[in-house]
Amino acid sequence: MTTMTIALEIQVEELRAELRNADAAERCQIKAELELAEAELAAAIAELEGTIDAAPPL
Repeated sequence: MTTMTIALEIQVEELRAELRNADAAERCQIKAELELAEAELAAAIAELEGTIDAAPPL
């Protein structure tokens, strides 16, 4: 794990906690933020494992 993945894991956990306590108006926005953070974490882990190449195609 790197500092970036640890920070993303913390962000995901914080968003999950917020989602549990959110009212209906906040839920949609928090859910979208959570999905984005989860996708960023998955991409970071895949890059570390070498299953994807983060460099843009030429």
